[in-house]
Amino acid sequence: MSLAKRIIPCLDVKNGETVKGTNFVNLRSAGDPVELGKVYSENGADELVFLDITASFEGRKTFKDMVSRVAREISIPFTVGGGINQLEDVTMLLNAGADKVSVNSAALRRPELISEITSQYGSQVCVCAIDARMDEDGWHCYLNGGRIRTDRGLFEWAHEAQERGAGEILFTSMDHDGVKTGYANEALACLSDKLSIPVIASGGAGAMEHFRDAFTVGKADAALAASVFHFGEISIPELKEYLNKEGVNVRL
Repeated sequence: MSLAKRIIPCLDVKNGETVKGTNFVNLRSAGDPVELGKVYSENGADELVFLDITASFEGRKTFKDMVSRVAREISIPFTVGGGINQLEDVTMLLNAGADKVSVNSAALRRPELISEITSQYGSQVCVCAIDARMDEDGWHCYLNGGRIRTDRGLFEWAHEAQERGAGEILFTSMDHDGVKTGYANEALACLSDKLSIPVIASGGAGAMEHFRDAFTVGKADAALAASVFHFGEISIPELKEYLNKEGVNVRL
């Protein structure tokens, strides 16, 4: 039996509230992160991701007190990202209740950060998040919440992150983000084939079939989504029942 596929709600947090946009812009409020986290934990989510989405752009640290408040209300693995630039930031968030940290912009700027985190805390603590877009010259990675294009290609950067010890890759397709037409399954499958660590799909969930396709076509190990859960369009228990009937191994 293959490892169970994971369903992961994502709390994109700005100024203390959960927000959701489309293609990384046009943000609207989606509720209190603490309350949402508690509901997801009780409703069968396998993990929870908390991203302070403007921390890197604004040059500040993730809200430690908010992380602690969410951590106290949940009983599932908890990943936190946003504004993590050095090992001290990781230590602070783990002490606040995070189980894993997600690094994105800072790791692209200084890849050694991944090596430092994993040598200190182990690969299981480090998730390398990658925001990428399919440009005319292929998939490219972007910094600061999708604001700045880099010269790093998606696949070669994901491979380097793995080699440096990252335990998982969280791949968000910027073109698919919030559009609800399905995940970037071709790129996901390519990542899954090239890597030996788990790949988390992000960007594009709009229907239960999209989760199924991310697992079957995209070969993802986990699927992350936000607005379909926040606004009650899809319930996690119903999604898991559907996936189970479709032959996808999930924890019921």
